[in-house]
Formats: sequence, C-alpha cells, structure tokens
Amino acid sequence: MPSAADVLSGVNLYFRLLLLTLRLRRAPRVSLWSETRTPFRVWPTDLDPLLHMNNARYLGLMDLARTDLTVRSGYMQEVTRRGWYPVVGAQTITYKRSLKLWQRFVVTTRVLGFDERAAYMQQEFRRGGKLIARAVVQARFLKRSGGTVSTAELLEASGDAPADIELPSWVADWAASVRISSSES
Repeated sequence: MPSAADVLSGVNLYFRLLLLTLRLRRAPRVSLWSETRTPFRVWPTDLDPLLHMNNARYLGLMDLARTDLTVRSGYMQEVTRRGWYPVVGAQTITYKRSLKLWQRFVVTTRVLGFDERAAYMQQEFRRGGKLIARAVVQARFLKRSGGTVSTAELLEASGDAPADIELPSWVADWAASVRISSSES
C-alpha cells in the first residue's frame, strides 16, 4: 500500500503536468535545437525533512521541462505519430544550492547531441540567474511495435537538425562510463 507521501508526490507531478499542458496551449513554438525555460515554484509537497526541495523532485521536474521542449517544438507530436516514445536510459545531476519553500525557479533544457544509441540533453535549475543544479540526461526512443529508434530516424524526424551537431566529448565519455553491458544481469 502506498504511503500518503507517495500519493501526494504523484498528485503533485500530475497537477504540475496539467498546469504545463494548459501553459503549452498558449506558449510560442520553439525549435528543438533552442533552449527552453520552464518556470516552477517550490511547493510544500516538494520538501524533504530538512525543508529544502527533495533531490528526487528535481528528476520529476526535469521530465516536465523536457516535455515543454519536445511539445513546443512539435517533436513529441511527430514521434508519437510515428509510434515512438522516449525513455530515460541514464542521468546524472549535480546540486550546487538548495531550493526552499515558495521560491520560484526555472529549468532550462537543451539538446546536446546524439550518439549511435541515444539523444542527450542538458538541464539546469536556475533561480535569479544563479545555478542551483545541472543534469545530463540520456534518452532512448523505443518503437511501440518493438525495437529502438535509430539516431538517423530521430534526426530525420526533427526535420531541421543542424548540420554541425556534435555530441561533446565529455558527454560521450560519461555515457560510456555509465553504460551497462548486455552481459550484465
């Protein structure tokens, strides 16, 4: 049986998803290759016992901020039309400062690039221009019919990928270091 905290946590993210969906109806369209800024505020249900935003909440808000970029760019609609869906394969986050009750902040999201297996995004939490936390997310796209979407297919679906997009070497190194081989169980 889920605890009351688990239920509140789930309700919190679904309510925020509803608010984001309403905001997206009037938000300007962006390029998949631009940086988006998704605004949030720390709610009481975001807090841990030390009265700052719980580290797990950051990951859920990153999901919503990625949704902001992919929906506003039209990319999510295109991949859905093709029968694909994204999943997080790996992520890392580094915290610099705390967020406290009622503070406003933004999550910036941008595509870093692709390798032969996945797409990579950088997301930053900022408050008043100050960096709060930075994360790198590796996403794979899967086909509802089974299998993985290739990088070539992902780039073709974007319609306007920059010709010079190249995954930073530090991201490629990170991806290689966190990869779980198929022989591990």
